[in-house]
Amino acid sequence: MYIVFCPGQFLCIFTENCGKIYQTGFLNGGRFLVAKQTKGYCKYCGKEYTKSGMLRHLASCQKRKIRLERESTKTRCGYFQVVIYAKYDKDYWLIIEISENATLKDLDQFIRNIWVECCGNLSAFDIAGVRYEVLPDTDPFWGPPAKSMNYKLKDVLEVGEAATYEYDFGSTTELILNVHSYRVGGRKREKIVILSRNQPLEILCSQCGKNKASWVNPEGYYEGNPFWCEECLEKMESDEEESEEYDIPEFLLPVCNSPRMGVCGYEGSDIYPDQFEPDKE
Repeated sequence: MYIVFCPGQFLCIFTENCGKIYQTGFLNGGRFLVAKQTKGYCKYCGKEYTKSGMLRHLASCQKRKIRLERESTKTRCGYFQVVIYAKYDKDYWLIIEISENATLKDLDQFIRNIWVECCGNLSAFDIAGVRYEVLPDTDPFWGPPAKSMNYKLKDVLEVGEAATYEYDFGSTTELILNVHSYRVGGRKREKIVILSRNQPLEILCSQCGKNKASWVNPEGYYEGNPFWCEECLEKMESDEEESEEYDIPEFLLPVCNSPRMGVCGYEGSDIYPDQFEPDKE
């Protein structure tokens, strides 16, 4: 039995022991696997929904309405509600609200901080056919030069529009950004507010299939056994002392709540914890 798993930019076929939690179904008499939809907490009330359910909930969340009403007398500002998710693994998603006066550079830095930054790589947005790069190449040899990320969102985004984002043009992590809605409210100190985020994925150790995975071996993706728990690593290290064979992965990265997990040297965010917590009342 095989499944498709998409860590970052990779598309791999694994055995059922790859570690990710799936539910089964049947199609034309043959068995297939469908990943469960991940859920996240509402920032305001703490209720848990899938991404699509959360978008519906945020529009009617009573605690959010009360909070926004308190802002109504302040200086006004426009805000975009943007849904960000991984192009090849939609289990990873973010719903944010961002000021219309924020720049693409602000949004780029947020994405780097929460999901992708590992080696200071280049990045780019593609919006309505226009490319915006963190360090734009002005050489016209390959076509129209890219623009900078100094543009304000109100000058480049429209509700209903979909944009793409790339980080690292070698081992690329690709994201989709959907501009879901727009509102005008009181100006806030923060340019970007996380409204919800997917819960960390339930990933089991590929070796034992029982324990929660703590580490990922990038080379293991191609062999179908990338994930390791602490117990299996300790056992392997103990066995190594009694054997001349070397089977322990040489390069391990921590399991983290990011579509860039296991790619390049990504070790997770130093700023945002994997588990998003709602506001305390």
